[in-house]
Amino acid sequence: MPPLPLSVFIIARNEADRIGATIRAIRGLTDDLVVVDSGSTDGTQAVAEALGARVIHHDWPGYGLQKRFAEDQCRHDWLLNVDADEVVPADLAAAIRALFAAGEPERPAWRIGIAEIFPGERRPHPWAYTLTPVRLYRRDCGRYSPSPVHDRVELRPGLEPGRLKGVIHHFSVRSLGDQLDKLNRYSDRQADDLAARGIAIPSWRVFVELPGNFLKAYLGRRHFVRGVYGFLTAMNYAISRHLRVAKHYERRKALPPAREIPGSPEGKRVDPPNAKF
Repeated sequence: MPPLPLSVFIIARNEADRIGATIRAIRGLTDDLVVVDSGSTDGTQAVAEALGARVIHHDWPGYGLQKRFAEDQCRHDWLLNVDADEVVPADLAAAIRALFAAGEPERPAWRIGIAEIFPGERRPHPWAYTLTPVRLYRRDCGRYSPSPVHDRVELRPGLEPGRLKGVIHHFSVRSLGDQLDKLNRYSDRQADDLAARGIAIPSWRVFVELPGNFLKAYLGRRHFVRGVYGFLTAMNYAISRHLRVAKHYERRKALPPAREIPGSPEGKRVDPPNAKF
């Protein structure tokens, strides 16, 4: 079938073991497949190029910023974003084709469900928690947020996106250790982002962040349907959220103390630079 008037972009780093399945699933939808790589050392670039992708290197600036860079490399007005650990199944690819069957889709932005597939599973669990971000959109109606830790599409005010049938299959967990390592690194970026925005999380959150987020993942996000493995991944999620707050607290405590201004009758004190807490 002919390609759609659609660019697909993927950001990647060290995804040689997963990006092949990602590209093969969507290669027929587009004649403009862009992979923005931030310095892979495992051959990700070669895998992507062999499957017809246009690979561009760009040093890592953060999640939203990297996706904004990728948007700017695309040739078409319509954009589809897929991550390197995600696969678009055949029914979702058919739904995307159906949108363009009569020409321009009726809405300029579309939400697509994303459901995790855990090790040992072949498809998402029927009760799996599903996110529904905007992933298909016109570039003149929205683009990714410039946040270093969030990767969401910000649409023009008043624009209501549609919802596509089908879900993207998200193979996010290679192993429990790999997941925890990734979440640990992400918590560093989250703590940096909180400091950069001058946001202070109350210290009492240190005591409730882990149990509260375990319940959020295990019950709210229905990890319990995966049995023991779901319990373990919920614990990893809770630990990562705890680390975000713990690192934030540690960085606040590490700030140099405020100093008194000499000769000030009121004993006025001045905070150190960047002390926005």
